[in-house]
Amino acid sequence: MMYRCHILALLLLIAVATPLHAQQFYGENGYAEFESRAPALTFTGVSDNLVGLIDLMERTVDFYLDLNTLDTGISLRNRHMRDSYLRTNVHPFAEFKGRFTEDSTIDPMEESTQNVRVEGEFTIHGITRQREVEGTLTFDDEGNMLVLEASFEVALDDHNISRPRVVFLELSEVQKVSIRIEMEKYND
Repeated sequence: MMYRCHILALLLLIAVATPLHAQQFYGENGYAEFESRAPALTFTGVSDNLVGLIDLMERTVDFYLDLNTLDTGISLRNRHMRDSYLRTNVHPFAEFKGRFTEDSTIDPMEESTQNVRVEGEFTIHGITRQREVEGTLTFDDEGNMLVLEASFEVALDDHNISRPRVVFLELSEVQKVSIRIEMEKYND
């Protein structure tokens, strides 16, 4: 009888663990972009190195970006951005960790685009601030792949990122951040 209880417990554990595991999505080649608008100049910085994990059962998200991969199209501006303002030698990553809000209904078998909202913490330049981010999830026909798209604004003062004094017109106080990442079901 004790042997049967152990087998039953093991089977229940496997049955419960498999769907939980199947609800995790991972991607590591996502697109991230920031846009800086100012009267004198508008420019963007882009990276194809956004990494993310979404766990639908736990309703959590975790995304990070190596800031050294951002490219504004001008190598001198890249170096100044990394060395003087983002200080990537000390704070090499930006990260967002959060949870889907209660009003975000997520169905991997629904083919249409689903609006979602996540509340969490955004960290850049060593400073963490609470953020609420709205975006969309779009699943493929089988629910094995999803595309996440989102955007939000980051005020430089919120993260103690100083603006260049000489070229202050080239960098707006608020940066618009947009991300897009294709993610597949995660298997160990």
